[in-house]
Amino acid sequence: MMNRRQFPLVPLVSLAFLWFTSRALMLWLLAHNNEPSLGKGAVAREVWRLYYHWYGVLSHGTFPAHDTLWQYPPGAGAVLLAPGLLPGLTYFQAFVALTLATDALITAVLVRAGTRPGRSLLGATLWTGCLPLLLHIPLARYDVEVTALAVISLLTMTRSTRACGAFAALGALVKVWPALALLGTPKGRETRSAWTWATAAGAAALGIFAASFNNPLAFLRQQGGRGVQIESLGGTALSLARHAGWRGSVRYQYGAMELVGPYVSAVATASLALTAAACALLLLWRVRARRWSEATPYDAAFCAVLLFTVTSRVISPQYMIWLLGLAAVCLTSRRTTQRTVAALVVAATAISAVAYPGLYGEVVGCTWTGCLLMLTRNGLLATAAVLSFTRLWRSTRPVATRPVPLTEPRPGAAARSRAPQVAAPQVGAALPR
Repeated sequence: MMNRRQFPLVPLVSLAFLWFTSRALMLWLLAHNNEPSLGKGAVAREVWRLYYHWYGVLSHGTFPAHDTLWQYPPGAGAVLLAPGLLPGLTYFQAFVALTLATDALITAVLVRAGTRPGRSLLGATLWTGCLPLLLHIPLARYDVEVTALAVISLLTMTRSTRACGAFAALGALVKVWPALALLGTPKGRETRSAWTWATAAGAAALGIFAASFNNPLAFLRQQGGRGVQIESLGGTALSLARHAGWRGSVRYQYGAMELVGPYVSAVATASLALTAAACALLLLWRVRARRWSEATPYDAAFCAVLLFTVTSRVISPQYMIWLLGLAAVCLTSRRTTQRTVAALVVAATAISAVAYPGLYGEVVGCTWTGCLLMLTRNGLLATAAVLSFTRLWRSTRPVATRPVPLTEPRPGAAARSRAPQVAAPQVGAALPR
């Protein structure tokens, strides 16, 4: 008989087969990315033109301070410099190889977490099977590396809050959002330890970047100037408004297709206000939460990133990589409340790949087809965000209990207690004649 702690070999072999075949398909799509239905080369161009250009600037010890497209924290520089460490490969080849290796690392970490007693391989299955829904986009963006830091941070929380905090801080230095992995740490010593180590690790890494490169904080100026991307929730509203007579247009700026015209600044302000409201809701949840399970930190991180994604002025297709990674972490636990939310995110991911690169011309042209695609994708994400927060809130509220009597009455005892009682004659008492 198989030891109860020994996990069956068949699911692991099946996962390995799925990973190799699906990644081979993604590589094939990347090799044929010049096809019109695959974006006419626009997906891979991000690496061999933009990332490679930044690599040249970073190699000289400075961040691209005057480049409006540079909108990333200093840790992103380390990721973009890493392909140069692989000899014998072009920058593009090395970047893809490192991305695949990081993808394999995420899968391995999810498998390890899923094979623990009481855990599930559903998370590893979701990541392995659903990342290819984004076609070849994950291989040509560095969001897989960012997601790896967040996934590792969450899955090391139960074993070492120090490592959890350090990985979250490193992720935040690459693309900010992994800091949200610490939102759901259990109150008390665990939270203090995680945030202390996150602060220390983040400060140390930032100090290294400041000593090694010029202009490490230049990204703040570029990030503040971003407008409303056409794929965001606000962008969807403005795209629909064009069919109602709104006189606006689409322009390429700050590295994305953004809407320009009347009321765009108001929509951008509304997006920032919604982000602030989401932050307030999450802080309120943190204060009011009373019950924690092993899945609560995972669910809280997933919910937080969902809320910040939906309310953002930018929702690029690669953002779905983050959500898939966090959904996979949630599904490693059988106690998660986010299964339905994860299904909604998977559906939104599939639609994202249809919109970009397949029908991106329709989206940019604000045609009815493009508008309906974005309305469906963003509607799914908004629904997922609301459902995620609702379930997170309910799962951590105290359970109402009612007092239980010390001795449970026997059936019919209550009825007998209400019946008139007749005193029993005492022993030796005179009986009526």
